[in-house]
Amino acid sequence: MMYMIGALAAAAILALDQWVKHWITVNLPLGESMPLLPGFMQLRAVHNYGAAWSSFSGMRWLLVAVTSVIVIAVAYVLVRRIVRHPLGVAACFLILSGGLGNIIDRVRLGYVVDMFDFQFITYPVFNVADIAVVCGAVLAAIYYLWFYEKYDKKDKGNGEADAPTE
Repeated sequence: MMYMIGALAAAAILALDQWVKHWITVNLPLGESMPLLPGFMQLRAVHNYGAAWSSFSGMRWLLVAVTSVIVIAVAYVLVRRIVRHPLGVAACFLILSGGLGNIIDRVRLGYVVDMFDFQFITYPVFNVADIAVVCGAVLAAIYYLWFYEKYDKKDKGNGEADAPTE
């Protein structure tokens, strides 16, 4: 049941990401902005040809390949139920939906549509998929640091369990 809820939530996040990107593309000319939360955040239409902070700009297919490998690895972890704790499962589904959202843009458009722009700090413009990936990565780190050992780690023993005693 937890996996079904995660899959539905991931599909909803992916749909929201694609809808917001479409709305921005239709309603806000490239480079233009409009207030969202005045003094805090605005909407700005940006085409990002790279990854975070426009790193690897112009390396579209490399970014598609790397993101695809990550998405496939996360999907494998979910399908094989390697991660079973709810926090780890949520992290995986967030990373999966965000990764897919940006892959769709890169393959379909050649760039990622970004729109959220903080006004109170200098920070790269980002999108719903980026939010999902970052939240998923933070949850994954919390899961790994505090829950993985207790709930999902396969017990390897200490190497002495089957040793004969003399």
